[in-house]
Amino acid sequence: MQTAVVRCVPSETKMTIALEVCGGRRRLEREQSECLRAALARIAHHLLKAQAGARKGKKGAAQASAQAQEQAPDQASAQAQEQAPDQAPAISLYVGEQAIPGDTSNAEAWQEGAELRVGSVHYRVQRNPPGLTLLALPASMLAGFPVCPRLQVEFGQAADCSFEWLQETEAGRWEHAAYGRVFTPPPDLVGRRLKLRCCPGDGSRLGPESEALSAGPVQLGPEACTFDGRHSFTQQAAAGSVLRVVSYNILADIYAQTELSKTTLYPYCPPHALHAHYRENLVKKEVLGYQADLLCLQEVDKALFNYSLRPALDAFGYQGLFRLKGKQHEGLATFYRASRFQLLSQHDVTLGQALASDPLHTHLLQDVAANPSVQEKVLHRSTTLQVCVLQSLEDPSRKVCVANTHLYWHPKGGHIRLIQIAVAFRHLQQITSELHPNTPIIFCGDFNSAPSSGLYDFVTKGSILPDHQDWTSNGEEEQCRMALTHSFKLGSACGEPAYTNYVGGFQGCLDYIFMDEDALEVDRVIPFPPHEEITRHLALPSVSHPSDHIALVCDLKWK
Repeated sequence: MQTAVVRCVPSETKMTIALEVCGGRRRLEREQSECLRAALARIAHHLLKAQAGARKGKKGAAQASAQAQEQAPDQASAQAQEQAPDQAPAISLYVGEQAIPGDTSNAEAWQEGAELRVGSVHYRVQRNPPGLTLLALPASMLAGFPVCPRLQVEFGQAADCSFEWLQETEAGRWEHAAYGRVFTPPPDLVGRRLKLRCCPGDGSRLGPESEALSAGPVQLGPEACTFDGRHSFTQQAAAGSVLRVVSYNILADIYAQTELSKTTLYPYCPPHALHAHYRENLVKKEVLGYQADLLCLQEVDKALFNYSLRPALDAFGYQGLFRLKGKQHEGLATFYRASRFQLLSQHDVTLGQALASDPLHTHLLQDVAANPSVQEKVLHRSTTLQVCVLQSLEDPSRKVCVANTHLYWHPKGGHIRLIQIAVAFRHLQQITSELHPNTPIIFCGDFNSAPSSGLYDFVTKGSILPDHQDWTSNGEEEQCRMALTHSFKLGSACGEPAYTNYVGGFQGCLDYIFMDEDALEVDRVIPFPPHEEITRHLALPSVSHPSDHIALVCDLKWK
């Protein structure tokens, strides 16, 4: 029995019916509210057109017909009657042996398992079977690094799809390489292309198979990476009362590809190692190897999130959230392990906009407005705070407010960063006191502030005085002195490393994972790569490290 595929989505007004007619695939678009009688008449019309086209397309049909009439006139006459263009076979739609009334709406009539009878040809109706709307392989594939396809499944789930990877042989044939959604090509596949076959599924049905071919061959990757040794500490995922947290500025491609980056900031890094396609292979392998429960990333290109990170991390059981930074092409991404947490709410803000418009910051805005130059700088920055509240699936009484940010970068912008963090804390205080009372926070990010800075003092001590030197970080003309306080008790989970950013012209600690010390304690900190590995290629990024920053990785334990 042939198949008639029906796509009928309640939120849409039209539906489609696709079936084989006279050797060709026909696709009809009809109104869901239209009566079945009209849809069947349209199918009959298409059938007649297809029959007529098939007759016209036969070469020598007239000659053959003449010969047939000479040889068997009665047989030819019967054949002509069967092919008459104005005759259509009986057509109806059945459920079991009961014909569906013609005045039934299309949306109601075309159900899964119904049977379309067109003369002697019968079609089994498949309503909204799983299908692939996108299947594509990454532009770059490195031996020893995980490859995960971009995948969009309609009426199904990626977890219910079947995957088979094939490798191209020297003879140009294709042979089986592996099964599974993620494939790590071994070194012996260098120089060979890959093909992926995927059958979409919904748990009970499989849809039509699709194939994706790699744009190029598997390439040789670096022999060793700076994070390989760190992965030896994270071979086991955290469990029970322990959760693993990672914070990482992964270096946005829009910054890595500038002429300034290539000639001044990272002249020691080979051009191919700065390319996004190369670095994303390293980033994915690195972050997946940490087996984090909470993963906060900064400088994430929008395209990288949508087309690379989210598909790869989804394959390993993560849910991802993205917040674009203003009108830029990069932003913040937070991933959480879906087997351990569920999302309760999101509360992202652009800090400058919040300061200008949220009554929560009225008094702070008045203090900032005392210096118009400072006010303009703060309000026009696209600095964003990404916030999500998660609930533990193992112990629903445990919730955590995860914050992720990337503060103003300028070395003389300490006063701007203090104002930004003050806005962030007031926003977080409202969430954890009014919306989700008594919820502890984990605050990750690139704070662009050293442990000796006013910002670090403010975060860890809870207050800063008007006479702190950071209020004049850009000179007396931009001073904006004020006293600030917050109510959290926060500590740096990874302490104060000598550096988290290591480039040719600067080495320093700028990144932190701040934890609520009333609810959490440090179980262990994953050691940094040895200094000789960081400097093996002079500085970062390099062929063995994808960013100019180093990931912070720690295990926190509920008290």
